[in-house]
Amino acid sequence: MLTSKQIMETAVKAIDSKKGRDIKALYIRELSTVADYFVLCTANSPTQIKAISDEIERLLELEGERALRVEGKRDGGWILVDFGVVVIHIFLKEMREFYSLERLWGDAPEADISNLITE
Repeated sequence: MLTSKQIMETAVKAIDSKKGRDIKALYIRELSTVADYFVLCTANSPTQIKAISDEIERLLELEGERALRVEGKRDGGWILVDFGVVVIHIFLKEMREFYSLERLWGDAPEADISNLITE
């Protein structure tokens, strides 16, 4: 069983491998009982959103972690992948700007993920 930090790190690596952009990991444990981390990223198309979501699920399933739920696959502008302690949000740019979760969770510290991204 992976820790919430390990799940977050695996998700970030999966996003990066599928060329997700503007990846952020917010540590929300002190602010909410919803999860320990929110991971946010932007994709260029609904096809890329699905590819990122599929890769996150695939890599974490290899580690024995299954998503509790996945929402948004039909409409394509935003997919939420919920692992309980980590919730991943994959957005099209317009949707990310509209919902502005970074602003909503502005008090949450950002986890340093620079060593996980190959940019």
